[in-house]
Amino acid sequence: MATVPVFGHREPFTRRDLESIADDGHRYELVDGVLLMSPSPRPLHQRVVARVLAAVSRNCPADCEALPAPVDVVLADDTVLIPDVVVGRRGDYTERALVGVPVLAVEVISPSSRLIDTELKRARLAAAGCPNYWLVDPYVPDVLCLSLAGDAYVTLAKASHDQPIAVDQPFPVTLNPAELVSDY
Repeated sequence: MATVPVFGHREPFTRRDLESIADDGHRYELVDGVLLMSPSPRPLHQRVVARVLAAVSRNCPADCEALPAPVDVVLADDTVLIPDVVVGRRGDYTERALVGVPVLAVEVISPSSRLIDTELKRARLAAAGCPNYWLVDPYVPDVLCLSLAGDAYVTLAKASHDQPIAVDQPFPVTLNPAELVSDY
């Protein structure tokens, strides 16, 4: 993920600025007024997103909805993230975005997004009070399920390769890292 140079724009970016960007096939996010851009995801990334979404959707409570990217998650006027999979309360979705804190945010790590996903987004979601943040690394493969304890995330569960993982927060989900990446 790279910062997008926008010449002539001296103030921090806002949600309004983000909404005015033409759809050019890139994913734009906003963190503390800084505009970030990521290229289109690769097939491996999308395979993992689809399988995580299917697993999460199986037991998603009726008052929540699980959706794949791109869905804007508006944490503040200067911070709009796009998790690879997001679970939010139905009442928090608007026509344009999920406004407020998600129940669960999942990031599938790409080589270009590793630092953003593991550090920056993790910190912003924790500060916003997102109770569950999961990281999937398809290159190991592994799954790390984090749960908010106070103001920081702690490991709820971790699995690698063909080791299944079962969690009950925010609701029951079972994942197998090897199955998430397999092209059968």
